Parts: sequence; structure tokens; C-alpha cells
Amino acid sequence: MAKSRTPAAEPIRITTVGGNRSDDIATRQKRYLLSMSLRSLCFVGAVIAGLAGIGWLWPILIAGAIILPYFAVVLANVSTQRTDSFELRRTIDHRELGG
Repeated sequence: MAKSRTPAAEPIRITTVGGNRSDDIATRQKRYLLSMSLRSLCFVGAVIAGLAGIGWLWPILIAGAIILPYFAVVLANVSTQRTDSFELRRTIDHRELGG
């Protein structure tokens, strides 16, 4: 009995296969580390701006230090996926007429 292909089953294309899992985790960790470093700089900058009397800068830096962890976690959880710019055409099986 021949296998029938369901329309919901999508073919797997080698061009869309993700990279090595350990490379993906390393990339996520680097993004998270960069975001958390920027957060720390915002916090230190806010303390310095507050001590220097720059009243308009420290609230902005504190807001950045509060908001950045959310974005850091979101960016760390985003996996890298490859996509290609074309869709495979759906083919309909036609029976040929015999001669």
C-alpha cells in the first residue's frame, strides 16, 4: 500500500535546518551577557549622574536598568532559525491517461 501524503505535512528542507545546538546556546549567552553588562553600566551611570547633580539623566538610566533585564531574557530565549525566501509549490497528483 502506498503512503499517501497529507496536505498538512510540510517537507523538511535542509536549507532551513538550524545550526549546532552548542553554538546556538553560546550565541544566546553572549547576547544575555551583553545586555546585562549594558544594564550594569546604566545603573552605575545613574549613580554617577545622581552624584554629579545631572537631574535629567539618572531617571533615564534607572529606567534603562529596570527595563533591560526583560529584553535580555527575551533575546536570550530567541533561537536562531534559518528561513529561505521561497515557498515550495504544492503539487497535486494527476493520473495520466493510458494509451
